[in-house]
Amino acid sequence: MRDHAKNAGMDDVIIFNTCAVTKEAERQARQAIRRARRENPNSKIIVTGCASQISPEKYAQMEEIDQIIGNDLKLKAESWGADGDHARILVNDIMSVKETASQLIEGFEDKSRAFLQVQNGCDHRCTFCIIPYGRGNSRSVPIGVIAEQVKALVAQGYNEIVFTGVDVTSYGPDLPGNPTLGQMIRRVLALVPELPRLRLSSLDPVEIDEDMWRLIAEESRFMPHLHLSLQAGDDMILKRMKRRHLRQDVIDVCNRARDLRPDIAFGADIIAGFPTETEEMFQNSLRIVEECDITYLHVFPYSEREGTPAARIPNKVPVPERKERAARLRDLGAKQVQNLLKRNVNKSHNVIVEKGGIGRTENFLPVLLKGEHSAGTLMEIKVLDIKDDMLSA
Repeated sequence: MRDHAKNAGMDDVIIFNTCAVTKEAERQARQAIRRARRENPNSKIIVTGCASQISPEKYAQMEEIDQIIGNDLKLKAESWGADGDHARILVNDIMSVKETASQLIEGFEDKSRAFLQVQNGCDHRCTFCIIPYGRGNSRSVPIGVIAEQVKALVAQGYNEIVFTGVDVTSYGPDLPGNPTLGQMIRRVLALVPELPRLRLSSLDPVEIDEDMWRLIAEESRFMPHLHLSLQAGDDMILKRMKRRHLRQDVIDVCNRARDLRPDIAFGADIIAGFPTETEEMFQNSLRIVEECDITYLHVFPYSEREGTPAARIPNKVPVPERKERAARLRDLGAKQVQNLLKRNVNKSHNVIVEKGGIGRTENFLPVLLKGEHSAGTLMEIKVLDIKDDMLSA
């Protein structure tokens, strides 16, 4: 988006890429837009992203906004222009979009890793989620296009690339030959042998295909770090969320992955205080974190989203209780990180350097590095200690 705006001659412009996952995210976006207008009275303010795609009329009422661009159109060069000829609201029917937009990015400000969206949209309708209405149905980037983008990014000096998507494990059914995510990754790694490290942003635990299991077991360039779209650890809550996995499915996935790759680390998204969740049900979410030894927790207190089935479920958990449960999950997550840090002391790691003298191990643990190192550099280090919730070289 920044490149499109720059290429269109838009110099004094502020772009807000909004999120619609929670009401709080939308509230903060509107607050930030108003603040930006007060502090930059002459700048052009453009709002895009899921919140404005789902409710363009809501953002059209904000006088601070000069233009609203939909999620599909924001990635197309023709949507951007400084000439004033574009309509104030450029939002199409996201459900009619069949292909991913061309998205080759020449570089990122932080040189440590590059992010490449290989899939967009979602065909599933979890009861708490509004995102399919902001991103549309699932659609995949062809393998050849991905490989060319990866080659270009590696040529730019990136040693680690992260494949992202809204529901990345649903990759492939819309493409000729119906490739799976694992098949795509294996093919890209074969086509770009010079790529040192590949990581996934997140995945659905019940959609790991056999090629993905082979990657976990055999491919050292595929990083041992899986972030699971877990959401809850109680079977009844998972059913009411309309998730496609149950508690035991997640336990089985974690056990199999750890058997194949003992150094693997897990993260997970978890919602606290979903409607009808009792304390006993919540305890199951706490227990699965420990049973699966999940380390990196991304915790949300449940947030009603207008237009979703979950918003109509009675027997709501009081908001203070949702926040209290979320706090307990985060406390457990902090303890899990400490346990993983301790298990990695006195071990050697291949680390990629980030800004600020920090590095990341293969399983995504932070490392406090000595000396000056350029972001994106790969280096072998021996971990000697733990300092400030990080490994220390």
